[in-house]
Amino acid sequence: MNKSTIDKIFSILLKLTPNPKTELNYSNNFTLLVAVVLSAQATDISVNKATKELFTIIKTPQDIINLGEEKLKTYIKTIGLYNAKAKNIIELSKQLIQHHNNTVPNTLEQLVKLPGVGRKTANVILNVAFNKPTIAVDTHVFRVSNRIGLSNATTPLNTELQLLKNVPQKYIFLAHHLLILHGRYICKAKNPLCNKCPIKTYCKFYNLNNH
Repeated sequence: MNKSTIDKIFSILLKLTPNPKTELNYSNNFTLLVAVVLSAQATDISVNKATKELFTIIKTPQDIINLGEEKLKTYIKTIGLYNAKAKNIIELSKQLIQHHNNTVPNTLEQLVKLPGVGRKTANVILNVAFNKPTIAVDTHVFRVSNRIGLSNATTPLNTELQLLKNVPQKYIFLAHHLLILHGRYICKAKNPLCNKCPIKTYCKFYNLNNH
C-alpha cells in the first residue's frame, strides 16, 4: 500500500475521531500501568468495572503492597487470569519502589523488565503516559492492519515495525488508538461492518471480497 493511500486512511479515521485515546480509566501513570496489565486478554469495559472501586483506594505502588495480593484478587476476580495478574501487580509494585523511586519508568527497556509487562503494554504506557510515538500492537491493531493492507506481517512485532515504517509521521502518535477504535467498533473480528466502514474504498479485504 502506498504512502498517499495510508495518509488518506488515517486522515479519514482522524476526522471521525479527532481526539482518540485509551478507553481505560486511570488517574496517574501507576494506575494506568495497573489497568493496562489487567487488560491483557480482557476488555477495557471489564477492566474499568473492576478498577472503579480499586482505584478509589490505590494510587501508588505502596498502596498495592499495603492492600496485599489476596485482597487485590477480590477486586479483580471478574477479570480473566486474575491470579497471575494479581501476583504480577504486587511484584511490579515492589520493583517500582525498590528500583524506580515509586515512579513508572519511561523507557521500553525498563518497562519490559517489570512482571506482567510485555512489549505491547510498554508501548501503551510510553504513548499514553509519556507522549512517545509508539504503536502498541494488540489483537485489534494486528487484525485491522492486516485486513486493510497496512501490514502483511505474521507477528505483532513485525506488524509494529511495518506500521512505524509505513504510517506517515504525523499520524504515528495516534495510530494505535485510531486502529484499536476502528477494530473495536467497525472492523470487528467475526462480523466486520464493512458497509459502515469509512475507509472501505482503500481496504484490501473489502476490495477482495466485493469485486
